[in-house]
Amino acid sequence: MNEEAFCPATAAIDLLQEKWVLLILRELLTEPRGFNELSRGVGGCNPSTLSQRLDRLVDMGIVSKTVQSVMPPRTLYALTSAGEGLRGVVDAIDAWAARYLIERPGRSACCRAAHMESEEAVPHLG
Repeated sequence: MNEEAFCPATAAIDLLQEKWVLLILRELLTEPRGFNELSRGVGGCNPSTLSQRLDRLVDMGIVSKTVQSVMPPRTLYALTSAGEGLRGVVDAIDAWAARYLIERPGRSACCRAAHMESEEAVPHLG
């Protein structure tokens, strides 16, 4: 029997390459958010897909889900310590994109605005 050995790096890449996951994490790095706030922040993700991605992140212990007892009830999503551990990964991707993809044609206004601050913080290489 030839079983594939579990590789944590492959599992992480598989998760992070899922569409919307990195954008969800980037939104949650600033502060906990409700579902509608996440939906607006991520932009373009249909609610069913967003819900599926959030459920997966909760199941993996990367995101916590808290139902607040207010009227109407509000669900708040936040990063766990495992999710906070991805801050460096998301920041590195943002910095790399700001450095090397900033001049690419076809960027949306949302994307340009998200990277305006990071342009100043990125060290210029060579």
